[in-house]
Amino acid sequence: MSAYEHEVKALIGAAGVPVPRGVVVSSNPAVTSGANAGFAAAAGLAEPLVLKAFGPGLLHKSEAGAVRLGLRFDELGPAAAELAARLRPAGFLVEEQAEPGVELIVGLVRDPAFGPVLLAGLGGVWTEALRDTALRLCPIAEEDARRMLASLRGADLLRGWRGGPPVDVDAVVKLLMTVGGPGGLWERLELGEFELNPVIAGPSGVIAVDARYVPDPAAAAESPLDDSVTDFLPLFEPGAVAVVGASTSRPNFGNMFLGFYRAAGLPLVAVHPTASEVSGVPAVPSPAAAEVDYALVAVPAERCAEVVRQARGVPFVQVMSGGFGEAGRAELEAGLVAAAREAGTRLLGPNCMGVYCPRGRQTFVGGGLGPAGTVALISQSGGLAGEVIKVGERRGLAFSRVATVGNAADVTPAELLRWLARDPETRAVGLYLEDPRNGRELYAALRDAPVPVVLLVGGRSGQGRRAAASHTGGLVSDLRIWEAVAEQSGAALVTSQDDLIGVLAYFQAHGTRPAHGDGVLVVGPSGGASVLAADAFDRAGVRLGPLPGDRLDVLRGLGVVATGNPLEVPVGPMGRAGLVADVLDALGVPYADVVAHVNVQAFFAYASAHGDPGEALYAYARALAAAQADRPGTRISLVTRNGDCAPAGVEDEVGRIAAAAGIPVYRTMEAAAVAVAAGGCHGVA
Repeated sequence: MSAYEHEVKALIGAAGVPVPRGVVVSSNPAVTSGANAGFAAAAGLAEPLVLKAFGPGLLHKSEAGAVRLGLRFDELGPAAAELAARLRPAGFLVEEQAEPGVELIVGLVRDPAFGPVLLAGLGGVWTEALRDTALRLCPIAEEDARRMLASLRGADLLRGWRGGPPVDVDAVVKLLMTVGGPGGLWERLELGEFELNPVIAGPSGVIAVDARYVPDPAAAAESPLDDSVTDFLPLFEPGAVAVVGASTSRPNFGNMFLGFYRAAGLPLVAVHPTASEVSGVPAVPSPAAAEVDYALVAVPAERCAEVVRQARGVPFVQVMSGGFGEAGRAELEAGLVAAAREAGTRLLGPNCMGVYCPRGRQTFVGGGLGPAGTVALISQSGGLAGEVIKVGERRGLAFSRVATVGNAADVTPAELLRWLARDPETRAVGLYLEDPRNGRELYAALRDAPVPVVLLVGGRSGQGRRAAASHTGGLVSDLRIWEAVAEQSGAALVTSQDDLIGVLAYFQAHGTRPAHGDGVLVVGPSGGASVLAADAFDRAGVRLGPLPGDRLDVLRGLGVVATGNPLEVPVGPMGRAGLVADVLDALGVPYADVVAHVNVQAFFAYASAHGDPGEALYAYARALAAAQADRPGTRISLVTRNGDCAPAGVEDEVGRIAAAAGIPVYRTMEAAAVAVAAGGCHGVA
């Protein structure tokens, strides 16, 4: 049951939100007859007046034709009679009509995962037509409020447009803080949905001329954040591992994992009710008899709780098996969690592949362990995590820890992130998520992480499943919530697996390198490629500033026709390998990021005329490596365009040269632009 408008205005007025002066008049025969006598209480209001009918079914009054504007006092009775005949309202609200101004919407809605969310934007008749709004998770800070307003496409309307007066932006910010800031209305309302639309903003302040509130008493109260920290080191670096579910007769997933662990050289035991060994691995009858830090369970879903209940004394149990909550069997998943609590163990999964950690010889992928590094990954998909590991290592990533969490019934992405962000072996964290589980805890962990974090979210284009009773509810989607989470926490949000790998490569190479310059320079051959590069960086939100005008003659002396940024230089089989470094010296400007691109195809198209093209390309890579070593305050990235035109092994060698110098390598300008933008949004660019 929604509250009536006058009740909502009494609530927000007490909180300090400006509202029009008004009176409430009951819908009695004296009022609905057309006589004006019933409106005596409105005699002291200043004309023009607004008449609004209220009652059951009149939540959206404008759409129902329940509003009359610009009335004189003596017109109230006849207007009320007409509305009463059509709508049979419970009563009428009479208010002074506000002066015209910029119409805004300010609303709240409770997201199922992340809790109360504040929305602000252009309102009134433009709300649905333009959908020009911004979102933030509550509570917001004043900086959030100002950034919300500045991000609107119609932000110029607030500053004064075509001779119009500027809006009192400070008053709008104060309103946003009253609704969504610390101690704001969001803490006192049973959301539901709440909306002020329109709020009229002008030079002298703001006034909320319409208000809606749809309480939801069933909405869960905000639970205190869990700041307890489990020591996950035995999860990633166990002293020994047990595998439950391997067969003595028919090889299965359990046998596959026995093979992975044997190849990794990790102390290992199988759990089997009758056998003394499985696939050459010693066996014990139950998890309780295995002196291990980690047990992998690969048995049918119906048997998993029984196995987990036996794992007393085992710090971590991973349930690989599926068929729980993701299959609509929530009760089976709840029983699994209860069994873990009873056993005193932490549960990873169910429906997950496990853990990868070269340093701890933990693995769920075949083909051996890669090098130990500084990049961590948390993934709700085991298959995607395996791809990121193998493709990432191929491209130079070295992982510290990888955890797949599946349904995350017990161990959540949030608590893993809290631990990994302070792990001395980890310098950057990637996450692939579909359901954040406890979104508020995840947001807090992202916001507090001292290392760069990149997010890839699956299914984020889906709309909320609950029908929206307000404009606010209709304008909030999963996509926009995740954008707000990234904006407020400083995490980088990407849209593809390839970009996840690319941003992690940037963080691995440059995450701890302090920038002593400013801006981004793109430099390389081919005018067309430079134009497309400018487009790619623009789409990624990276501004390429102009070249210093007083250095153009110096650049021409190097044979560079300087027209702008991107800067076209003759790098190729006929060019000098060290030309990019000479250009940086000539510019004399310390850039934070330099993206050097090269057309690999050109080196091999002219092979017969200009010697060994591979060696020429390696010389270019070595020159970039030297340039990076000489410029610790500049972060250099390399784009090897058209790399598939090179013979096998050439790209790998270029990657090795670059990696040794701390230079990430990308195959496309778009991937490099996303990575550089991510570095900037996390404050490392």
